[in-house]
Amino acid sequence: MVRIRGTIGDWPVDLTVELDDSDWAALGAQLQVSDTRVSPPAARPVNQDDAVWETTKDLLRKAGQISGPELLDQLQALTGSTGAGKRLLVRLRHCNEVKVVSGTDSPIYSWIE
Repeated sequence: MVRIRGTIGDWPVDLTVELDDSDWAALGAQLQVSDTRVSPPAARPVNQDDAVWETTKDLLRKAGQISGPELLDQLQALTGSTGAGKRLLVRLRHCNEVKVVSGTDSPIYSWIE
């Protein structure tokens, strides 16, 4: 399977192409490659965004429940940026493992086991 994401002009593109073994063989035959051995792709390195996201989830998991402003303070300290902290709060809102409810003064973020 090959996923292609990007834009064509102003139009967003998100395309998934599934190829079976014969399709891959035909595609490979079109390439001018001196060594036909194919090595498996290297393991994807953990990038800093992934590490920060995992740390963010661990932070909430350990707290169990935390107010939005308190969580934002911790995320700002983690990332060094208000904008990055707010983006992580938005990402948490859409995470299946997190429940967000409206508290009296601010949202309450809870980890769902």
